[in-house]
Amino acid sequence: MTHGTPYLVYSTAAGNVGERRGLCALDFAGRPLARADLIPMPEGATLAMLPQRLAVGLDDAGARHVIGARHGWALAALLPIGYTRTALPAYEKTPATEPLPFFGYTAVAGLDGELYAAAMRTDDPAHWLPARFDPRKLERLVRERLAAEPENRALAHHAHCALDYQCPPASNLVVRRWEGAVAVSPGCNARCVGCISKQDEEGLVSPQDRLLFVPTVDEVVELGVAHLERAEDAIYSFGQGCEGEPLIQWRLIEAAIRGIRDRTDRGTLNINTNASNPRALQRLYDAGLDSLRASTISAREATYDAYYRPIGYRFADVKRSLALAREAGVYSAINLLVFPGLIDAEDEIEALVAFLHETGVRLVQLRNLNIDPEVLLPRVPRPAGRALGIPALIETLRREVPEVAIGNFSRPYHRAVSVPDATSEG
Repeated sequence: MTHGTPYLVYSTAAGNVGERRGLCALDFAGRPLARADLIPMPEGATLAMLPQRLAVGLDDAGARHVIGARHGWALAALLPIGYTRTALPAYEKTPATEPLPFFGYTAVAGLDGELYAAAMRTDDPAHWLPARFDPRKLERLVRERLAAEPENRALAHHAHCALDYQCPPASNLVVRRWEGAVAVSPGCNARCVGCISKQDEEGLVSPQDRLLFVPTVDEVVELGVAHLERAEDAIYSFGQGCEGEPLIQWRLIEAAIRGIRDRTDRGTLNINTNASNPRALQRLYDAGLDSLRASTISAREATYDAYYRPIGYRFADVKRSLALAREAGVYSAINLLVFPGLIDAEDEIEALVAFLHETGVRLVQLRNLNIDPEVLLPRVPRPAGRALGIPALIETLRREVPEVAIGNFSRPYHRAVSVPDATSEG
């Protein structure tokens, strides 16, 4: 193997990093990783052992070598937000293999004695670095907020998320900065394969607890006003990973938007949603919602349906909701679940470009899909076109829809809402 070729690294039985400099590192598809595929391990990334999965690499002759279980298991990286993975980790399963926890596993390699990840930086992660979330300071602030507002169940729920899950939007809500999000709906109208708060399939365990109650309008309003009035670059988002679909509670959200805007005009009111109900969203647009982010894994209905498994709505409703946002002057984004080998396929990219032109979406938020590849792939249709790679996907979007921003985070956006003159006729 030539000098400068990425080499195989793995997790030893003791949990340390082992290396085989004579074996080329691979990705999930069996393709050798090149230096151009990799970046130095980002700040805030963590390493993850892939239990019951054997590390594999290629020698100079192109022969595949498997590292025995007595040496350890395959290794992956979990990226901080702000970075998009470009390749999945390679491994060989053993008979004892069970589904992996719901994380975004990224291929890793050794290079010049350092660890590298198959990823690219796609946004500025400054607000989301672990150093911004000092656990001792956060715990103190959580105690202070809970003591000051002991009756607010929504605050108590997100305090749990901040401390137990290190959830950035929940933490921001507690400390009143940047984007804070509030959960409002224990119910959902989709059965996402990769749902992180509720799994019905045997052997799949959600990493978070789902909200078990519906907060009152007053609870949601009090949290929102406190956040918008005091937070820098304030965004108050309806919709969190620890709930179902917020539009199930659209009447509550509508009343909360009006209640918040009766008390403050600061900051951005946003919703993170599957955009399944255009009529409900139109009511929220009319009430004063500033922006929305609609989740999707694909712009092709067959792929969308296979992953989201929608109940009582269709992908056409999602497109209609986004088109209505454009008409209402609401800033719209999609939360694009990125899975290398799927969303970067030729037919998927073509459909995504057409979707962005049709709906007027203004931002594509790239989000690494947290799922075991062996759980996802049997459940979604195989793309017809060849995979071009995540960098090629991003390059195509920048070329074909240059008006659409690409990143990882929501942007503050305050929509000017005209209020009808109460003295005018009609």
